[in-house]
Amino acid sequence: MRIKVIEIGRRFEKNYKKLPYSVKKIAKEKEYVFRENPFDPRLETHKLHGKEKELWSFSITRSHKIKFIFLKEGGCFVSR
Repeated sequence: MRIKVIEIGRRFEKNYKKLPYSVKKIAKEKEYVFRENPFDPRLETHKLHGKEKELWSFSITRSHKIKFIFLKEGGCFVSR
């Protein structure tokens, strides 16, 4: 499964701007991996539970994750 389109939410954009450069650099590298295969083991992609049960998440670093929703036709929406 390949991700063709990534829609970015405002909340994510706001939080992303605050990240240190080193984390942003890793996030860009992981984004490339995510676009090619969202379930690549390097991403540790997993489904969330509870109130966020419709969301998925993948790891950037141990303390930084990206939450998203799969959309139809090979896209996803990044929420936070």
